[in-house]
Amino acid sequence: MIVDLTAVRDGTGPARLLDMVEGRSKQAFKYWLADRDEAWRDAVDVVAMDGFTGFKTATAEELPDATAVMAPFHVVRLAGDALDRCRRRVQLAIHGHRGMKNDRLYSARRTLHTGAGLLTDKQAARSPRCSPTTRMSKSRRPGASTSE
Repeated sequence: MIVDLTAVRDGTGPARLLDMVEGRSKQAFKYWLADRDEAWRDAVDVVAMDGFTGFKTATAEELPDATAVMAPFHVVRLAGDALDRCRRRVQLAIHGHRGMKNDRLYSARRTLHTGAGLLTDKQAARSPRCSPTTRMSKSRRPGASTSE
């Protein structure tokens, strides 16, 4: 799916669909880009994409002056996945088992993925305990000995 995000970036309107490209490959995207006229290609400043390296390579070859960036949705998704892996690792280190219904880390899953402005009052009251800036005592850190 090829989408023009210029209006979104400029704050003048919604994104608009440019085309649907069959196939998820470097070649498919490269052929699509090569099929555009030179003036169109020269006007492209930024190409936002998912993490597929084929798209980045095709962009570099066909639009050498354009900057390739990862689309915000995909950045947030990767950050959320990393957060989940960390939460599961800490859960296992603290309790020695996967998350269970009444475990605080397990029950905080949704809160951790919710934007601060969308938290309920109850979630917001709990969130300082989940903040990356909240300091833990040595005895509460994962893997720390409690006999210090």
